[in-house]
Amino acid sequence: MLSIFTNPAAMSSNNSLNRATGELNTSMERLGTGKRINAAKDDAAGLQIATRLQGQSNGISVAKSNINKASALLQTAEGAFDEVSQILFRMKDLATQAADDTNSAEDRKSLQSEFSALNSELNNIMSNTSYGREKLLKSVSDNSVTGKLTQEMQFQIGASKDEALKINMGETLNSVTTSLADLTASDIQTSAAAGNAMLEKINLALDDVGTMRSELGAGVNRLGHTAKNLANMKDNSDQSIGIIRDADFAAEASEMNRQNMLAQSSQMMLKQSNQMSGLVMGMLS
Repeated sequence: MLSIFTNPAAMSSNNSLNRATGELNTSMERLGTGKRINAAKDDAAGLQIATRLQGQSNGISVAKSNINKASALLQTAEGAFDEVSQILFRMKDLATQAADDTNSAEDRKSLQSEFSALNSELNNIMSNTSYGREKLLKSVSDNSVTGKLTQEMQFQIGASKDEALKINMGETLNSVTTSLADLTASDIQTSAAAGNAMLEKINLALDDVGTMRSELGAGVNRLGHTAKNLANMKDNSDQSIGIIRDADFAAEASEMNRQNMLAQSSQMMLKQSNQMSGLVMGMLS
């Protein structure tokens, strides 16, 4: 039927042109941004899943940074106790020398002088070892000087509230400071027996320091394994985000070409259908 008011062919062509143009714009947007999901309307469920995964991935990145800092803190403390061990070895050498009666009083006085200096350095290490300007250990001579390791510490090692590592080395650290304090309670210059008694005290201190270093090393190792697991989790999370969110360039380029051809075809048909009104006028002439 020919009609001036209604042109079904033009209406159909116009609808087809609008649909093709809309799809063409979507494909061009995806190719421009590289993302399949640019708004919730593109894939509401996919956006929700991708958002949750992105939050987890971001949290893991921060947790990995936390682990690196926690490892550095524990390694700083372990390095300090390594030096404490070296000092104790030297102090043991001095006590062993002092325990022998071949030494004169002047000899023992010299031994005591170095022994006391080493004791002072032990206290310096225990009092001033710091990480980020915060003290870590506990003073041998001043109980008011305490650091982070004297109480429980919490390290956030994941993106959820359950992923927290708590470490408490306070009791072991107290044992270390008590053992080191015993070294200053007596000297090695009075007699061979004094030097001999000091050997037992030094051995106890070495045992306590060894236990402390073992706990610190175990903490660092655990953080290392946690970091590796987080790296694996982040890789898989990011891969899943890409599968859900990223655009398939080959598919989108093909879709863009198809919609472009449909748009051009619809435009031509719209032009042809608009000429049908001229047939009515021809019939009246």
